[in-house]
Amino acid sequence: MNRLVILGGGESGVGTAILGKQKGYDVFVSDKGKIAKKYKEVLLNNEIDFEEKKHTEAKILNADVVMKSPGIPDKVVLVEKLKESSIPVISEIEFAAKFTDATIVGITGSNGKTTTTMLLHHVLKNAKLNVGVAGNIGDSFAQQVAENNYENYVLELSSFQLDGIENFSPHIAIITNITPDHLDRYEYSFDTYIASKFRITKNQTVVDYLIYDADDEAINKWLNNNKTLAKLVPFSLEKELEYGAYIKENNIIININKDKFNMPISTLSLKGKHNTKNAMAATMAAQLLKVRKEAIKESLEDFEGAEHRLENVAKIRGVEYINDSKATNVNATFYALECMDKTTVWIVGGVDKGNDYNDLLSLVREKVKAIVCLGLDNDKIKSTFGNVVDIIVETAGAEEAVKVSHKLAENGEVVLLSPACASFDLFDNYEDRGRQFKKAVRSL
Repeated sequence: MNRLVILGGGESGVGTAILGKQKGYDVFVSDKGKIAKKYKEVLLNNEIDFEEKKHTEAKILNADVVMKSPGIPDKVVLVEKLKESSIPVISEIEFAAKFTDATIVGITGSNGKTTTTMLLHHVLKNAKLNVGVAGNIGDSFAQQVAENNYENYVLELSSFQLDGIENFSPHIAIITNITPDHLDRYEYSFDTYIASKFRITKNQTVVDYLIYDADDEAINKWLNNNKTLAKLVPFSLEKELEYGAYIKENNIIININKDKFNMPISTLSLKGKHNTKNAMAATMAAQLLKVRKEAIKESLEDFEGAEHRLENVAKIRGVEYINDSKATNVNATFYALECMDKTTVWIVGGVDKGNDYNDLLSLVREKVKAIVCLGLDNDKIKSTFGNVVDIIVETAGAEEAVKVSHKLAENGEVVLLSPACASFDLFDNYEDRGRQFKKAVRSL
C-alpha cells in the first residue's frame, strides 16, 4: 500500500486525505500548528491518522509521496530532507487531477484570478454545464474529486500550487497578468515568479489553449523566450487583434471562432478596466467550451463579484465605504485607486511582501486626500507618500481605522480599504480583515 503523507491539516490537506483514503493510500496528516476543530472532526470521522503541533520525521520520511499545503515554503528543512530522499513533494492539484477525467480550466495571475474564476464558473453554471469550482477558492479540489462527479472544473491556481505540479495540465489555461507579488518566496526574483506562473502551461499540448493578457510586459517577454505547445488566445485593451479579444468603440470584440462576439462594455456588471479584461478571459474560455453567446452575455450582465474585492459596504452621511481587503499587493490597489472617481480616504498597510509603492504615486496625488495606516510597521508608507498626502494617521485595528476615516471623510467622498499588503500582523487573513472592516463600518 502506498503511503501518502500530507503536510498541513487545512482545506487542501484534509481534502487530499479524503481522496487518498478513498483511492487506497495509507494516509497520514501532519501539521506543525494546531488543526482547526472542523478539520479534525473530518479526519476522525474518516479514521485518518494525524498529528498536530509537531512533525514526527520518522512518520514522514517513510512516505511514497508527500502532498504539501501551498502555505509551506520549499525552503523548510523538512521539505529539503524529503527532496534529498527523492520522495516526490506535490501539490493537492497535482494529486487530485490524476483521479478525474473532467475538463479543467486553470486560472492564474497576480490579480484578477478570483474574479475571473468566479465569473467563468457563473457563466458555465448558468449555461447548465456540470461544473465545480476549486483551487484557491471554496471546497478543496481533492475533496470534490472524491465526492462529486463534475464534468468540468474551474480552478483558481496560485503560484505556490503550480510549484507543486509535475504532470497536471488544464485543457484551458488563463494567465490574467503577472506583476511582482510574493517575491519573498521567490528569492526576490521576478523572473523566478514569472516562471512559476507559466508552469500552468508546461504540460499543455496542441489541443489545449492558453488565454493571456497581450498587454502584459512580463507575459510577452516569457512567450518571446519560451515555447508552449498550446494554442495562444490573447486579449488586449490596447490593440486590435486578428485572433482574440479587443476593444473597439467601447465594445468588447472577440474573434476566436467563426461567430464574432460583440458586447458593449457598459453592460458588464463589473466596472473598471481590469474587470473588462477578466470578462474577456472568461468569455473566451466559455466560448472554447461551446457556451452560446447569448448565455455568456446574460451571465456577464448579472454577475455580482467577489466578497472583499471592491465591495460596496455602505453609504453613511454621503460617504461611501468600500472593502477591497483582497488587494494584498500594490497592483491590486492600483486597480482599486484607478476605479475611484471621488476624493478618497485610503486605508493601507499590513505585512509588506517587498512592495514598491512608487507605482501608486500619481494616482495617490490625484485622488487621495488622507492615508490611514493599518499595520504594525508603516515606515515605508509614510516615507513614500509623506510629501504627497498632507494627512497620514497610524491606527492599530479595523475599528480605529474606520473611526478615523469617518472623521476625515466628507459628504461625497469615499473611504477605501485597499491594503496592498498581507494581513497577518493584525488579522487571521484578508477575509477576517474585510469582515472586521465591514463590521466597524456598520456600527458607525
